[in-house]
Amino acid sequence: MINRAIIIVLDSFGVGELPDANLYSDEGSNTLKGIYKNTSLNIPNLKKLGLYNIDDIGIEEKETDVIGVYGKAIEKSKGKNSPVGHWEIAGYVTEKPFTTYPNAFPEKLIQRFIKEAGIKGILCNKKGSGTDFLKEYGEEHLKTGYPIIYTSADSVFQIAAHENIIPVEELYRICMVAREILNEPQYNVGTVIARPFIGTNASDFVRTYNRKDFEFKDFGRTMLDVIKENSKDVVSIGKISDLFSMRGITKSIHTNGNLDGIHKIIEEIKQNTNGLIFANLVDFDMLYGHRNNVEGYAKALEEFDSFIPEILQNLKDDDILIITADHGCDPSTPSTDHSREYIPILVYGRQIKENINLKIRDTYADISATILDLFNLEKLKYGTSFKNEILK
Repeated sequence: MINRAIIIVLDSFGVGELPDANLYSDEGSNTLKGIYKNTSLNIPNLKKLGLYNIDDIGIEEKETDVIGVYGKAIEKSKGKNSPVGHWEIAGYVTEKPFTTYPNAFPEKLIQRFIKEAGIKGILCNKKGSGTDFLKEYGEEHLKTGYPIIYTSADSVFQIAAHENIIPVEELYRICMVAREILNEPQYNVGTVIARPFIGTNASDFVRTYNRKDFEFKDFGRTMLDVIKENSKDVVSIGKISDLFSMRGITKSIHTNGNLDGIHKIIEEIKQNTNGLIFANLVDFDMLYGHRNNVEGYAKALEEFDSFIPEILQNLKDDDILIITADHGCDPSTPSTDHSREYIPILVYGRQIKENINLKIRDTYADISATILDLFNLEKLKYGTSFKNEILK
């Protein structure tokens, strides 16, 4: 019997373009392959779990002695960002896409935001790379105090501010103002993101881990709701609590980057929780994918890989571990945006079979369907359980 599931999301670690990647201008994207082909990637433990044995990922190197279950899944949701990816993992498919703003936000919206937030003005209002905008507008922000507003290929309203100019709690407040406006159907924006940074000039501005995401809250029922309602633990590590607006969560643990997140995952696994540990490691996406830093992404994967033996060693006999992703962000392509990709599914546990190929799953929601099936809890609308394929 399985009493606890641990899901670790390697944020943006896709394994190849989806059949509809052309609709998102993501033809040719393959985050894993892009890193593998352009670095001396060494991840023996992920390989041992079956990562390189996943069907059609563009890597010829295979593992002959796989100790886990492996496969990949298609995203059914409309979009390619963290909220819809995580919601689908948890059992909810976003059938209507959020609105994107390729020409930035309309002036009417910006003026309303300025008025309701009680600020004097804003800078930027463009689509592009946040790190580029810090260099372009950061020094002007220090002089004027105006927050930097921008968007990307995703449905996001991002607000950047220096922590000494607009304190973090004040930045969160104006983000909440934006969130209330952008909930309205005419705007339909998926995420408002607070992007605090520090530094003295354009050459040394750097984002901090006080980032906070304010999600559209009207998403459907997920496994987190079901598990919590059945008096089990739902522990979030990293930005999971933001992505689910704290709904269905019993304990939230903040992290300062991947390494801190990994340590906190291990510490939580050691506890006697009963239910779900749901963790996100954000640096893969935030520091490396969006910045086209192939070498940095590879080193981050190797760092995570080095902790896998400790993670496996601390699993209890009635645990199941699932390592997966939420979308792609191929650092080897010219784009700095997320990419529409398959996600890997790697499964391990003392009660789990070895060297089983799950092949291609029809939706990320097969993960939540399996966990709920293992817990003998309510089945949700989306997803097909692979419980019978993996249990010994």
